[in-house]
Amino acid sequence: MANIIITGSSRGIGFQLAKLFADEGHQVLALSRNDAPIAELKNKNIKSFSFDLSNDNDFEKLDSFLEKNWKQVDVLINNAGKLLNQAFLETSMEEFEEVYRVNVFGVAKLTQKIIPLMSRSGHVVTISSMGGVQGSMKFPGLSAYSSSKAAVITMTELWAEEFKESGPAFNVLALGAVQTEMLQEAFPGYEAGTTALEMASYIKDFSLNGNKFYNGKLLQVSNSTP
Repeated sequence: MANIIITGSSRGIGFQLAKLFADEGHQVLALSRNDAPIAELKNKNIKSFSFDLSNDNDFEKLDSFLEKNWKQVDVLINNAGKLLNQAFLETSMEEFEEVYRVNVFGVAKLTQKIIPLMSRSGHVVTISSMGGVQGSMKFPGLSAYSSSKAAVITMTELWAEEFKESGPAFNVLALGAVQTEMLQEAFPGYEAGTTALEMASYIKDFSLNGNKFYNGKLLQVSNSTP
């Protein structure tokens, strides 16, 4: 059984991922700013505490947990994300930076902290968006969000190259529309053809096995066209 860290676990895909892994017997550290939904599950295989990727103090809580409980991390799923749907000319640089502090800098800091605890067979899976893929369909109002999701695609490629001799493996999944709370915030009334549980099932399997076949790769996980 694996030790797995999942960010953004209070709802949507992250919440479903935590349940799926735990039900299979894996040990899960579920991190999110609001840990109440996960705590309410009372699942013996899930540990959780409030964690904000943009808060340096919360990384000290993570250090303490890992030092006391885990000597190795097998899978890190960078799932947390901050969404801003706002016209570019109305977006302050402070708001732009807030998105990047979570979606880019927070992902980089957490990954940097966890890599030393991972073996060659470890796997870092970062969740991006089709909006961050060059040449994909773009939507107005998502300048900060989609560009931040493009950044983690390139970071993943760079990490895979830098650690190709020692491991772990790094891959990034660019998701299409999934029926989550975040999707409703971005596109009110839109109904996606994929549920959070369906996507979580795919990500779970990929995080456990995808590193046997992929490293430094962007996989577009979308059933819509273009």
